[in-house]
Amino acid sequence: MEKSCSLLVHFDKGTPALANEIKEALEGNDVSAKIDAMKNAIMLLLNGETLPHLFITIVRYVLPSEDHTVQKLLLLYLEIIDKTDGKGRVLPEMILICQNLRNNLQHPNEYIRGVTLRFLCRLNEVEIIEPLIPSIMSNLEHRNPYVRRTGILAVMSIYKLPQGEQLLVDAPETIERFLLTEQDPSAKRNAFLMLFNCAQDRAINYLLTNVDRVPDWGELMQMVVLELIRKVCRTNKGEKGKYIKIIISLLNAPSAAVVYECAGTLVSLSSAPTAIRAAASTYCQLLLSQSDNNVKLILLDRLNELKSSHKDIMVDMIMDVLRALSSPNLDIQRKTLDIVLELITPRNVNEVVLTLKKEVMKTQSGELEKNGEYRQILIQAIHSCAIKFPEVASTVVHLLMDFLGDNNVASAMDVVVFVREIIETNPKLRVSIVTRLLDTFYQIRAARVCSCSLWIIGEYCLSLSEVESGISTIKQCLGDLPFFSVSEEEEAADSTKKPLLTNSTTISSRRPVILADGTYATQSAASETAFSPLTVVHGSLATGNLRSLLLAGDFFLGAVVACTLTKLVLRLEEVQPSKIEVNKASTSALLIMVSILQLGQSSVLPHPIDNDSYDRIALCIRLLCNPGDAVRNIWLKSCHESFVQMLLDKQLRETEELKAKAQISHLQPDDLIDFYHLKSRKGMSQLELEDEVQDDLKRATGEFVKDADDANKLNRIVQLTGFSDPVYAEAYVTVHQYDIVLDVTVINRTKQTLQNLCLELATMGDLKLVERPQNYTLGPESSKQIKANIKTSNVHERTVVVLNDIHIDIMDYISPAVCGDAAFKTMWAEFEWENKVAVNTIIMDEKEFIDHIIKSTNMKCLTALSALEGDCGFLAANLYAKSVFGEDALVNVSIEKQADGKLNGYIRIRSKTQGIALSLGDKITLKQKGGS
Repeated sequence: MEKSCSLLVHFDKGTPALANEIKEALEGNDVSAKIDAMKNAIMLLLNGETLPHLFITIVRYVLPSEDHTVQKLLLLYLEIIDKTDGKGRVLPEMILICQNLRNNLQHPNEYIRGVTLRFLCRLNEVEIIEPLIPSIMSNLEHRNPYVRRTGILAVMSIYKLPQGEQLLVDAPETIERFLLTEQDPSAKRNAFLMLFNCAQDRAINYLLTNVDRVPDWGELMQMVVLELIRKVCRTNKGEKGKYIKIIISLLNAPSAAVVYECAGTLVSLSSAPTAIRAAASTYCQLLLSQSDNNVKLILLDRLNELKSSHKDIMVDMIMDVLRALSSPNLDIQRKTLDIVLELITPRNVNEVVLTLKKEVMKTQSGELEKNGEYRQILIQAIHSCAIKFPEVASTVVHLLMDFLGDNNVASAMDVVVFVREIIETNPKLRVSIVTRLLDTFYQIRAARVCSCSLWIIGEYCLSLSEVESGISTIKQCLGDLPFFSVSEEEEAADSTKKPLLTNSTTISSRRPVILADGTYATQSAASETAFSPLTVVHGSLATGNLRSLLLAGDFFLGAVVACTLTKLVLRLEEVQPSKIEVNKASTSALLIMVSILQLGQSSVLPHPIDNDSYDRIALCIRLLCNPGDAVRNIWLKSCHESFVQMLLDKQLRETEELKAKAQISHLQPDDLIDFYHLKSRKGMSQLELEDEVQDDLKRATGEFVKDADDANKLNRIVQLTGFSDPVYAEAYVTVHQYDIVLDVTVINRTKQTLQNLCLELATMGDLKLVERPQNYTLGPESSKQIKANIKTSNVHERTVVVLNDIHIDIMDYISPAVCGDAAFKTMWAEFEWENKVAVNTIIMDEKEFIDHIIKSTNMKCLTALSALEGDCGFLAANLYAKSVFGEDALVNVSIEKQADGKLNGYIRIRSKTQGIALSLGDKITLKQKGGS
């Protein structure tokens, strides 16, 4: 695609057709062979081949053909061949095609006339066009609308040429007269588009004359009207009022595309509350009426933009936005909740939470495959509401506790974390939450959820009845002791070939055990991966969830059980006057701990207990045998204080983020209050009045002239060539959401005209080239602006000068972002690209090094400040950022202070794409040394 052309065809270079074969096929009488030969010729020419002797053959044998397909291919062929010589003059043989084109324009068949007129839209040679002008103009009065509409496009293209106004002097008047009489919607639209592009005053005059008829015009025409309004209002802001009325009238148009464009135009032109409210309402209606998920996501993006700039208006629309949750698509649901959570106020929080509760209850039906994930994001949204507005917690906490036994572990985990936070922040709900948790504990199926629930039971069971219920619940869920019989252990030792734990079934020794009352029973060991039905043990109590998890080898949970029992027994000593009862509880807790240790050291399970869990349980046993006041204080008070401090740190981080966002606000304490009731109305509508007030305010505060930092702009200019080179080039680099744009200024420093000047771009890494700029002719000492939409990191110029490299700095397109610990861990496990950078720095302090890395990489530290305090010689922190392309960048810094005072360790970077991981790694390697 070296040449500028409207055609791009895939070409298989493996089997190119020979010029002789093409020539023979064209000279024959077989029409299908002629068509294939023309297609081959066009593909060869498009891919850089030259077929110099083919033109005369085509003039002799193809030009006279009456076949429509052959005629269309002939026009494509004529479009791509060179029609000028090296000096820019039209080749003499091109005169041969002029007569053929004139004949086509007067052909009795409408199709031939239409495709020829379309071809003329892409022709730039004035010498070829000039003799055809009368024929082109006569087609504007043809009976067929297809010919008329293509005729108008041809007139517009010719009028836009450098000498077009001399060729078609009275074209705007002719088109304006045409517009008044034309009935075909497409032809009318093309005529209005021609006036819009070539004679804007006439287009405006026509629009304002027919302003009452605009709602009845066709969709295509209405779209051009909106484009015209945008263009006019940008250049002449004073006339916005009369055009905004037209936009408002089009908001009720039957076409969704027109309505969407209306809303967008309204937002771009006016800041008046009435206009913004109308646009937001339109977006919400489209959100419900459109079935395409991509359209819904785009509409949510528009609403999100409105939320940033007009939050007070969007707050009133919150329930309309929430209706988008009816879509079964998870991305739409997630985006909707993100918007809604930032619009919650004390006035609407109850309504929002009620809707979210209904949605949570709907997920129990199990009809949709992603119900678990949807429930998880709903729970997170309710959690967020309850933290911001504690008064709503009481209405949701008990409903959510029903989901502690959810099969979706992530969802259940979110519930238990929510409960843990609410029980601390809402003391009034403590008793009811503890009671409910003890009642539903046996339903919990996941080890992580059990661990967190046990911690809550250990910390918040305060009264005598609660402590006794807590101990009793744990004992029931552990089942009868011991966890295995001696005979089972012997059998396990004998038959090591047969694994004891098969998936999700109850394994029995099949040997009867004599019970205390003289009856027989089968001793069972139940394992859990995906749960089997609860199995009756000893004929009485169903095997509990804790027992199943322990017999599956989860000894970390065993350590948590031991710690919880220890806390409960220590608290029982404070609230139970009877020493006998305390001793009973203490001995039964010790028996459970010893049984867990015996199970961990037996050969019944394939893996023995890990050292950490063993030490933790052993510590609990020693503590219960010899409790002291200092130890009791640590277990019953210090642990709780640490948790409170963690919540305070989290709250502090959130407050700082809100303060940072609030600083961006445009409103200042001494801002002008405009009393628009005192303003001269001059017959203006309420909307026009509001709009004018907003414009006055913007003018007064300098918002119209506010621009990006000019110094920052200068930093983005990259010089590509030297000052002594014949061509000087520099590029201004802009990083957008989906691409990188190079705005290249090229200056011809010589006294000669440079022809076929081509800027060629080459990419490095996994980035892609979007388009290739075309050839240009540059006059002596003249300049040219070339825009290139690319995804690139390197540039070279092929013909004249070798250009300097352009390095796109990663700092330009990543920004600090926040995500939860659970989300960070999930992404860390999923992302496949990792870059490991060894620490090499002259900085001696761990905290100072972390701060230096955060500043150098423009990332956000997710690890709480309290976790980074102290002086232990070790430090680990997680950093997070998001790129403008929506990619996540995760960094884990782990460092240790050596005996000589130097820092040692690794910085690990993970991302979904290779580019981010490598670029961030290079940046860290370059900057981590520190110092001046």
